[in-house]
Amino acid sequence: MDHSEFASILEAARAGAEWAWSRLYADLAGPVRGYASLRGAPDPDDIVGDTFLQVARNLTRFEGEYEGFRSWVFMVAHHRVVDDRRKRGRRREDPVPVLPDRGGGRDVESEALAALATAGVLEALEALSPDQRSVVALRFVADLSLRDTAEILGKRVGAVKSLQKRALDRLAKTLPGAYPDRSSERLRE
Repeated sequence: MDHSEFASILEAARAGAEWAWSRLYADLAGPVRGYASLRGAPDPDDIVGDTFLQVARNLTRFEGEYEGFRSWVFMVAHHRVVDDRRKRGRRREDPVPVLPDRGGGRDVESEALAALATAGVLEALEALSPDQRSVVALRFVADLSLRDTAEILGKRVGAVKSLQKRALDRLAKTLPGAYPDRSSERLRE
């Protein structure tokens, strides 16, 4: 989404313009679905629907720029995931990962390799603590800042940095060669 046009899209969505809601949904539904899936939601599409329903209910209360809106939507999604987990209680269910549709023709070999890679990543993520998984999902799937991630999780920025570092260290051991040099700016922002 072009950040310069966010204010007009937001106002149109507040007025009930379907095109504006479609733009907001198209921009954020995929990352919200990915976040819910990585957090173990059995039906990530339900989380997406519940998240956008809550966003629609409270849109008039939101004030801010695009980055704040993204953060707010992921805070709502995080609460929906937590609520869903509480509702399901302690019984363990193995989530089925929801992969984005990449469009185009089908290449069965590529799809099979991608599914195996995704299964390996999901298995590696299972080795992380719930807080570490939340940090990884919010930082790298939702593409949120350290500050926004800390706010959503109710933690200090330093605690989020520590959780992220431990998570990436564990993933580096589990998935050798699978992620780039950790000295990047991404760890410090």
